[in-house]
Amino acid sequence: MSHSQQQNQSERFIEVRPAMSIQGVDVRTTNEAEAGPQGKIPKLWDRYFQSGLQAQLSDKDQAIYALYTDYESDASGEYTLIIGNRINEDVAVAASSEELQQASVPEAKYMVFRTRCGPLMEVVPQVWHEIWSYFQQSTEKRTYTGDYERYDMRQFDPAHTVVDVYIAIE
Repeated sequence: MSHSQQQNQSERFIEVRPAMSIQGVDVRTTNEAEAGPQGKIPKLWDRYFQSGLQAQLSDKDQAIYALYTDYESDASGEYTLIIGNRINEDVAVAASSEELQQASVPEAKYMVFRTRCGPLMEVVPQVWHEIWSYFQQSTEKRTYTGDYERYDMRQFDPAHTVVDVYIAIE
C-alpha cells in the first residue's frame, strides 16, 4: 500500500465497551435518504447545537455521541440516530424545551474505526464508506445493537478532527 493510500485509511482496532445511556435529539432515516440533498442528519446536528445540550456535557466524558440504534434490518434499512451526551442512568437531566430521547447501548464488542485527521464533513462520510465495504468483505458480523460516533470535545476543531466510530460486532 502506498503512503498516500495509507493516509486515507482509518485505523482499526477491537474494544469491548460497557453499557451506557445517551440522551439527545433524534431522527429516523435511512442511508439512502442521507445520500441525497434532503438528508435529515445535518438538520439534526443543528438541533443538537441549538438545544443547549452541549453545555451539559459531563466533566467525566467531554464527548458528543451520534448513536445509530433501533435498526430495522441492516445497513440498508431504517434506523434512529440520536445525537447527544452520555448520561448517568441514575441522574435525571433537566429537560430542555426540546423533546429529548434516551437510548441505552448494551455492553458490546466493537470494531473501532478511527478516522484520519481532517475536515469533519469529509472524514466521517469517508469512514462510513470504508465501514460498509469492510463488512461486505469481512468474516466479522455486525450485530446492529447500536453503533456510534464519538466526538471528543476537549480539542474539537471541525477543520482538523479525528472521530472514532464504534461498530458492534459478534
